[in-house]
Amino acid sequence: MITLKTSKDIEKMYKASEVLCKTHLAIKEIIRPGITTLFLDDFANKFIKFHKAIPAQLGYQGFPYTLCISVNDEICHGFPSDYVLKEGDVVSIDNVIDLDGGLADSCWTYKIGKLSKENEKLVDVNLKALYKGIEEAIPGNRIGDIGAAIQEYVEKENGFSVIRDFIGHGIGKEMHEDPQVPHYGKRGFGPRIQENMVFTIEPMICIGDWKSKIDSNGWTARTSDGSVCSQFEHQLVIRKNKAEIITDQDKFELSDKDLKFIENYK
Repeated sequence: MITLKTSKDIEKMYKASEVLCKTHLAIKEIIRPGITTLFLDDFANKFIKFHKAIPAQLGYQGFPYTLCISVNDEICHGFPSDYVLKEGDVVSIDNVIDLDGGLADSCWTYKIGKLSKENEKLVDVNLKALYKGIEEAIPGNRIGDIGAAIQEYVEKENGFSVIRDFIGHGIGKEMHEDPQVPHYGKRGFGPRIQENMVFTIEPMICIGDWKSKIDSNGWTARTSDGSVCSQFEHQLVIRKNKAEIITDQDKFELSDKDLKFIENYK
């Protein structure tokens, strides 16, 4: 069941989104070749707690880490590990924050050093595809309009593939709620988009085939053919005439205390 959110619900999510966006901004300050993904996870855990918030993914249905860190052929739900980042890696980092009951969810793909031309294009197309979907997220449209716009841009115009097995979702009191938001499909299908809906759009796209497989850990999904994948995600509040992005990193900046925390952690 889709629930429309109250102004109080949305206000709580906005406050959580500030911590979430600052965490991504802080990660940008430290991510580089030579560090492990486990180092990034530990950093994010401490940074989030520094802001008196809760890393909501940690323990969610048994997930054992603060961040989902998916590298190269990993689609999503990647486990932080002793893997050392190297030049040319494509790294998607998904983060969910709980602050006083408000939830914020966003994923960002980071380019480690200089990428190959194909991987560079993949990441750039993925980010633009996210915004193509957001443009369709207005009252009166249907959820299918979002997926259709993303699929057309990614597959027909650029020759990449949209992952089918993982999709966007409503978010509110729970991390995953209705509606389900596929990143493929047909226009005119699915639930009608209404003012005060809150949901994520989070296209995962890859260079090769869209089919996925799950690692033995029961969580990490990767492309079946080993091709590189990228993911971007924003959380949206549907307003009267548009979708408002509450996880827009450009709305926030790191404070002097944040910068000092980052410097001390390095």
